[in-house]
Formats: sequence, structure tokens, C-alpha cells
Amino acid sequence: MSHFKPNSQPTKHEVDWDDPHLQRLLSKTDGWKLDNRGAFTAINVQLHVGWGASTGRHATLVWESDQVMVLETRFLIPQGEQVRVDRIQAGVARTVWGTVVEGREGFREDDRRDGIYVHWLHAR
Repeated sequence: MSHFKPNSQPTKHEVDWDDPHLQRLLSKTDGWKLDNRGAFTAINVQLHVGWGASTGRHATLVWESDQVMVLETRFLIPQGEQVRVDRIQAGVARTVWGTVVEGREGFREDDRRDGIYVHWLHAR
């Protein structure tokens, strides 16, 4: 049974952001760096950087949702760069074009050791 009332007003809750208990709880999240990897089976892909790129470079697709892709590379791709991602899926070649929304060095220990960069793409 639902308690949703479509014409009701939401209850307003005041939050005391200076409350020591709340501050202690929030401080536990300091240093968290979430990057959407680990819940998706990684896929090796060929990445073509720029509109006229004829040669692909190795990359790994580590997360994907509707129009968002997260790629690992061993090189930095500038924000705003157009890229083409080629992969084989169920025996069929698939190509997706996208724009780099963000790119940075990986935070994880393995990332730093292996020179991994993480890029978020808006796929078209």
C-alpha cells in the first residue's frame, strides 16, 4: 500500500550542518573517489581520437549506460575532444561516437602504477 498523496505538500526538514554528529558522519566520506568502475565487465576497444583519426589506439570500456561511457586509456584525452569507439559485440562490429566530458589520472593504486587515465564520454 502506498502512502503517496499527489496533492500533498512535502514536509520541510531543517538541517543543522554545524551539528557535531552530522559533521562527524560527513567527515567519514572525505577522500572518497567514486568512478563507476568494477560493476561492469571490461571490454577492449579501439579508440580513434579526433574527427580525422585513421589509426585506433587501445582503450578499455569499463562502464556504459544509455549515453555515457567510461574508458581507461594510457594517455590523456583533452576535454571536448571527439572520439570514435569501435568494438566487437556478439560478433558484430559496433561504432559509437562521443565527446570527452572529463578525463583525469586514475585514483586507484593500480591506475597510478600502470599509468591509467579515466575518461567519461557523452555518447551519440
